[in-house]
Amino acid sequence: MAEEILSRVIAIVAEQAGRPPQELGADTRREAPALDSIALVEVIFGLEEQFDISIPFNANTPDAEGPDLSTVGAIARAVEGLVTANAG
Repeated sequence: MAEEILSRVIAIVAEQAGRPPQELGADTRREAPALDSIALVEVIFGLEEQFDISIPFNANTPDAEGPDLSTVGAIARAVEGLVTANAG
């Protein structure tokens, strides 16, 4: 399931960044596809809708305690954890 989640996360991030998904990978830093704060919020909304989860994220303090959103892979791991928690 991890690869499927990663590829769906990449698609959402790529769409918000206006870049082809092939340019992004698990090691891509959040800043690399030029995700400003508004685009990051749109990514969060997209992930919540796509995976039917709720991501604890405060746009006013994006680096505050919460899931690691530093790379695309970290975002995918956070999503996977939330999906797993919701299934259990």
